[in-house]
Amino acid sequence: MTTRDPLTGSLSPSERAEPLVLHELLDGGVVRIILNRPETRNAQNTDLLYALNDAFDHAARDDAVKVIVLAASGPHFSSGHDMRERGGDVERVNAAMLEHRTVGTWASFRQPGADGYMSREMEIYFGFCERWRNLPKPTIAQVHGKAIIGGLMLIWPCDLIVASEDATFLDNAVQMGIGSGEFFQHVFELGPRKAKELLFTAEPITAAEGYRLGMINHVVSRAELESFTLALARKIARYPAFALKLAKESVNASVDAQGRLQGMRTAFALHQLAHWHNHALYGRIVDPSYLTNTFGDKMKDENP
Repeated sequence: MTTRDPLTGSLSPSERAEPLVLHELLDGGVVRIILNRPETRNAQNTDLLYALNDAFDHAARDDAVKVIVLAASGPHFSSGHDMRERGGDVERVNAAMLEHRTVGTWASFRQPGADGYMSREMEIYFGFCERWRNLPKPTIAQVHGKAIIGGLMLIWPCDLIVASEDATFLDNAVQMGIGSGEFFQHVFELGPRKAKELLFTAEPITAAEGYRLGMINHVVSRAELESFTLALARKIARYPAFALKLAKESVNASVDAQGRLQGMRTAFALHQLAHWHNHALYGRIVDPSYLTNTFGDKMKDENP
């Protein structure tokens, strides 16, 4: 039996009738968190990211939950950051943070200019992703359709990835005049040479290639995606929660010992440098030329 508990986070009721993130408690110790902004291909605005963080917190605190599945509604998993919210207006996107209860180290998002913008991205992109990676319970990403830049930042923090055959994975940040997305786990997911190719060419990686590279655990048909992922989650949930937590921590610590976090912090700093280089040149935090080329037109279809 399934019970549905929508977590609205800080949503504005006037904006939409449905919550941005759904929280489904399933039998067998599994919870499924569902991105629910299909009209934008689950583009990530500030509200969605806070609602997602609330849903992860809720699942982490619930003793009945042993495994967390992250899925998405609509034709695509996620088209990445919501460019309509970001635009070129730094003060506007910083102001969006004021609607939330942010009070931590990076609360200087209230400051103008680079200080505020870097603080915002450190919290809701780098910070949230790192936090989700280290949740004390196993997590599985259930991926279909496209996962573009910010979409990767939702998938890669998960412990396991199950993808449908039609899934593709893309980071086109270089076309925007930026080196990569904010959560730079590319090298550990793909290896250094494939990571460079992904970034240099802005060409997508298919599910089959992601499986060959070790980024994806299983590739199944679109029709089987949900049932296969839930069966895997329930299989894992049969085992002791403390042992699962220890196994996860052991693997994460081994990867971190290889310099993952140091490399990611450097990449994040370079990401911020690129934003403000573009801002100095164009008055926008991204190079606007990508919106006018053929690839940019394709992207607008996926992230309106």
